[in-house]
Amino acid sequence: MKKLTVSLTTILSFTFAVSVIAQGEHPSNKTVSNTIVDVAVSNKDFSTLVTALKAADLVGALQGDGPFTVFAPTNDAFAKIDSKALSSLLEEENKNTLANILTYHVIAGKLAATDVVTALEKGNGSVVLTALNGEAITVMQKDGKIWLKDTNDNYSEITATDVIADNGVIHVINTVVMPKND
Repeated sequence: MKKLTVSLTTILSFTFAVSVIAQGEHPSNKTVSNTIVDVAVSNKDFSTLVTALKAADLVGALQGDGPFTVFAPTNDAFAKIDSKALSSLLEEENKNTLANILTYHVIAGKLAATDVVTALEKGNGSVVLTALNGEAITVMQKDGKIWLKDTNDNYSEITATDVIADNGVIHVINTVVMPKND
């Protein structure tokens, strides 16, 4: 229990500074939205993710009501992918493959960091979630940190948590996770 508390404290201490679009009344008296996409667009560290979401035609879906939990790879995470492979994924003919990869980073429902820690406590340090693409992804505690483990046994560290949007929450990860099909 003490390790879990220390882990949560460690994760929360790395809180990601996100320039969030303020929610409120627009001069035309329309409410300004603050969706997951709006949060990503407003932060330069997610520019590759935004480009990929546009290429996969997923912007509209992630602007929907949700709620969603997004494990969002940073530009540095995308930079770990071979540049030719990444460029190829962004091409029109690979839109379905890219959409499969990106929806592997999204869970239906809103899972805040405290929800994840509670699930890890109940699951003895591991919990399996189902991503929007239908595949399993594991959240686990390892070496005092919280990680995602994809179906290929690759790991991605959750480096920041609880970036709140109107339609869900973003947790920042340092490596793109890959579904089994890709």
